[in-house]
Amino acid sequence: MTANSLVAPISLSNDLLTGAEWSPSHTRDLLQLSADIKARPGRYSSTLSGKFIALIFEKPSLRTRVTFDVGIQSMGGNVVFLDHTQAQASLGARESIADVARNLDRWVQGIVARVYKQKVLEEMAAHAEMPVVNALSDKFHPCQALADYFTLTEKFGDVRGFQLTYVGDGNNVCHSLIHLAARLGVYLRVATPKDYAPLPEVIADFKRVARETKAKLELMNDPREAVAGAQAVYTDAWTSMGFEAEEKIRETVFRPYQVNAELMALAAPNALFMHCLPAHRSLEVTPEILDGPQSVVLDQSENRMYVQKAILHTLF
Repeated sequence: MTANSLVAPISLSNDLLTGAEWSPSHTRDLLQLSADIKARPGRYSSTLSGKFIALIFEKPSLRTRVTFDVGIQSMGGNVVFLDHTQAQASLGARESIADVARNLDRWVQGIVARVYKQKVLEEMAAHAEMPVVNALSDKFHPCQALADYFTLTEKFGDVRGFQLTYVGDGNNVCHSLIHLAARLGVYLRVATPKDYAPLPEVIADFKRVARETKAKLELMNDPREAVAGAQAVYTDAWTSMGFEAEEKIRETVFRPYQVNAELMALAAPNALFMHCLPAHRSLEVTPEILDGPQSVVLDQSENRMYVQKAILHTLF
């Protein structure tokens, strides 16, 4: 804890790989810390003083890269950006993931990685003494989900019992929303096509944690049933990065899951619309909803930085 910090760091796992590492109390504390950092950024301006954080990106990025880069620098840290977005420079091609991690361990104080495969993050964490943060993988996007729930706490206060509906692909964002819904006591409905449901192990984790928090999860296939009465409706791209070969098939399969005025009308009055961005207008969401008064997508985007600063303050 730095001398000018108001909220003490939270005792957590050394890494953030899925979001399931954290207890319900730790998760709530991190959202509280995010709020304090947003309200009083100057108090945390020296948290990362003298530290170097490696940003490793296999995938293109706007929000993730900028929010981590600006967040690190605003806390007094330094960024070392490693661009692996070109196929010929993919992680593990030139030297093993383990060797990359062991070498970086000698030079920098942490790794933030945006990768195609979750196993890459797990291998990095296994061979690095310093913290490793998942900035997106094929299975999880914990930074995004934390920012989403932080946004909801700003709008509604305590989210225990809050009715959130996710409509679309049971993908990385969906998995992280489920993990954190369990820890925050949220009532989450997830509507996906039959063959695109979230992973069974994610559901199992939810059930385990929900015994303590009284969170509730409903899995269904009918988007209209899922949205009925929801306080917020969330969707994501139908085709995540890495699944481009399935794009045409997915556009057909997911068409009934489009969030439009008709679907939003089934939600609670003044329900919010959420999306992690980038969005594909007229595919998973219509422009009138994405750009309309119910949309909080830019709030979610802004809040990525404050949540990630809280993660950095905590782990580094």
